[in-house]
Amino acid sequence: MSNDALDAVALALCCLALAASFIRWLRVAQREHYLAGTVSRFAFRWWASGVANRVLLLIGVAAAVLSAWRALAALGTVVVTGGGPIGLGLRGRTSKLNWTPRLRRLAATGTVIFVIAVAVPAFFGLHPAVTAAALSALAAPVVVDLALAIARPVEGRLLAPYVERARRRLVSLGPRVVAITGSYGKTTTKGYIAHLLSGTFSVVATPASFNNTAGLARAVNEHLSAGTQVFVAEMGTYGPGEISEMCRWATPEVAVITAIGPVHLERMKTLERIAEAKAEILGEAGTAILNVDYPLLEQLADKAEEEGKTVWRCSSGGSTADVRAIADGGGLRVVAKYLGAEMDVVVPGLPGAEPGNVACAVAVALALGVPPEVVAGRVATLPGAPHRRSIEIASNGSTVIDDTYNSNPAGAKSALSLLATLGSAGGKGKRVVVTPGMVELGPIQARENANFVASAASVADLLVIVGRTNAKALEAGARAGNLATRRSRNRAAAVAFLSGELGDGDAVLFENDLPDHYP
Repeated sequence: MSNDALDAVALALCCLALAASFIRWLRVAQREHYLAGTVSRFAFRWWASGVANRVLLLIGVAAAVLSAWRALAALGTVVVTGGGPIGLGLRGRTSKLNWTPRLRRLAATGTVIFVIAVAVPAFFGLHPAVTAAALSALAAPVVVDLALAIARPVEGRLLAPYVERARRRLVSLGPRVVAITGSYGKTTTKGYIAHLLSGTFSVVATPASFNNTAGLARAVNEHLSAGTQVFVAEMGTYGPGEISEMCRWATPEVAVITAIGPVHLERMKTLERIAEAKAEILGEAGTAILNVDYPLLEQLADKAEEEGKTVWRCSSGGSTADVRAIADGGGLRVVAKYLGAEMDVVVPGLPGAEPGNVACAVAVALALGVPPEVVAGRVATLPGAPHRRSIEIASNGSTVIDDTYNSNPAGAKSALSLLATLGSAGGKGKRVVVTPGMVELGPIQARENANFVASAASVADLLVIVGRTNAKALEAGARAGNLATRRSRNRAAAVAFLSGELGDGDAVLFENDLPDHYP
């Protein structure tokens, strides 16, 4: 076979590997909300996860470099990028690739970049094109991030008509808007608020976690109808400016901040920056409802009061707060006394309810004029949020605490407390914690995961570590607490193992669940 023929075969194989690599990292982009920069970070995590992936990456890079002299050397890169990193699938198991219009536009942008990267060297011959294609396959995560950056202004223009339609609909229907943000507790508190208000008003709340601009606009356009009196809007953010942009057209009368914690610390670097981004929700709101258990929110409450806003301070126990929800045995005592609204009620039950979230929801209801006696009656029937410290009985008779959404240090601590109420380690029943650990905590991630497991040692008999993302930190915490461990490649494998190990009287906490685009 001639050299030109060998070059052609090598180029074709490199292009196939490039396509496979491109699809793999497109899925990561979709799962990470199309944020430029995230794909390269995930690529680093994957190639650094485990000896096998590190060795494969070295082989791939070496083969691409050697292909400049011998085209067939690129076959090493073909194998590495076509099938690696090991563990990251093309379509996914828990988070499948979904060819939405946005993803197709992103794919088209990336394809143009790849074509240019390979076609320009091809003017000098097939051999240079082979090396360019091999290097492009390795650089696919960077190319996806570049395509995301290029596509961002385009996507903003495409979204604008839907946002404008939502703005006009809000003006036309005129509901009172309650906006909620926070490092955690947003979705749960949103459900509490909707429940407390629905006995008095016609209420629509944003579904699931529709908390960015696109989701909020969709919720307004598809769910608001004539007669809606209150719209409860969850607003999330990955950086400064996002919440203020939403508040420009969905301006809240009442704004709630549930918590300030290290969630998204990886992106925003400091708690102060997180607080500043969340504080954008207060801009035009006349009433601010803040969980002052967090010092940065206590400071924000003082500032909002100086600006002339009506401020409701909420707490899980602070004696000076306007609304307090205090753990009382297996239930809560809710106390409120502010602006003529007074209530003091003890609610039995409510396992898994976070007191601070309950206090914020009660404050919203009272601020909007729901009679205290109505609020007191409805507090007793607050709904739980799916996958947030919800309790169920498994088919093998064991008690399962499902806390697989939005895991964070404060929530994980509460989940362990809930596990402790179901029994204690060393007693008749087994107590197990299953977790991949917490993510997006930046420089404190390893420490927080190790601390969580060290605390779990006082409650649990066994720790099941899922995946590789936080395995080292979790194992370090287990050693510090002398807690037995077991490794599991994914949650399904952990469930299969425990189904034969647990039974009546046993309990298991599933703390967090990472989709399979994480190592």
